[in-house]
Amino acid sequence: MTNKCETLGMAPSFGFGDRIGLATPGHVEAMKRSGGSIEPIFPQQSIREMTRTQRTATEVMHDAMNGARAAGWTARIGADADHLKTPDDVNITAAEGFTFFTIDPSDDVDQKADDYDAATLREKFASTKDTALWYEGYLGKSLGLPSGTKIELNEEACMRAAVKYGPAIARALDLGNHIKSVNEAAGQDYEIELSVDETDQPTTLAEHYIIADQCIQGGMKLVSLAPRFIGELEKGVDYKGDVDALEASLNDHAAVAEMLGPYKLSLHSGSDKISMYAALARATKGKFHVKTAGTSYLEALRVVARHDEALFRKVVQFGRSRYDVDKATYHVSATNNCVPDDSGLDAAQLEKTYLECWADVPQGVGFTEPGRQILHCTFGSTLTDPELGPAIRSVLESNPATYTEVLADHFSRHLEALRSGM
Repeated sequence: MTNKCETLGMAPSFGFGDRIGLATPGHVEAMKRSGGSIEPIFPQQSIREMTRTQRTATEVMHDAMNGARAAGWTARIGADADHLKTPDDVNITAAEGFTFFTIDPSDDVDQKADDYDAATLREKFASTKDTALWYEGYLGKSLGLPSGTKIELNEEACMRAAVKYGPAIARALDLGNHIKSVNEAAGQDYEIELSVDETDQPTTLAEHYIIADQCIQGGMKLVSLAPRFIGELEKGVDYKGDVDALEASLNDHAAVAEMLGPYKLSLHSGSDKISMYAALARATKGKFHVKTAGTSYLEALRVVARHDEALFRKVVQFGRSRYDVDKATYHVSATNNCVPDDSGLDAAQLEKTYLECWADVPQGVGFTEPGRQILHCTFGSTLTDPELGPAIRSVLESNPATYTEVLADHFSRHLEALRSGM
């Protein structure tokens, strides 16, 4: 059994988030059921999630690796230090042996850039052009893709990319250099993913090209890039949008990744996006990474619903009371008003309303019930509640077979949907 995590390179990969520390046996079972063509990342948690769950990088790594070992996993394992924003974030996770470092420069992205009129855009560019010294080098370029799509790097496209992403690219390069220095000093192999998906508007092909090209020219060991794709990728539910249009867009983004790298395209908020998985695998020809996080927590609550109905009702009530505050940092559309509370619902109705069941979902389509979003967004408040957190853990520890089975069933569906496009 390997004692440390490895870099996975260009192999198709899947990230299993675990916010409690008990999910890895179920993740391993899902991998065993679905075959070995996709590589797993078992230790995966963002600094934001660690803060909300009051877990440490040491605990995340320890729980995942011990869980994999106990479940009999002997193949490669990657480890994702997710949504890193500061050098301290890097130092903490590198010291624990994480190998896949996800840079998140979203705090430096101008979220309003797509809506600026010409005059405002020029004004903003004048104030940020010092962070985008690359501007002149791209101006006037035209790039053809295999689909026939052309990327026109005209003045507006380059200027808007500079305003929207100029400071973010500079921040990413600085953090990438720090990741390199820390890991090289320790004699550790590493790879980097860049996340630019947490924006209101989709990442254009021009923006994708400039961002990735700058990172590669700057010496970043870029193995994966997460653009903001078209359509809606809300937490805890299936993809919302035209899958055919998405696949056409994915083909073009994958062509840019092949042209510049190659590097993988990464799907964040990947939980339960069943209807788009085959399209992602086809477009990238297997060069993809999918990242999930909250869905393992939701499946933990399914165990609670089936073994301690009274506790699950408390979790639902508590989640509804916290939702309007906790959803602030998430892309979701559910409201408390669109989901009935637990009163009047029997156990089966309650599970379906807040967790849904695969049997009620058409083949090839993931979950759609908004109740999942309420429970998804309130995980931190729930798990750190002095009564609910320990009670949930106790139910999981008392019923490990159920937790392993619901996770294995859940994630084998994800993995099989991806494999169907390879």
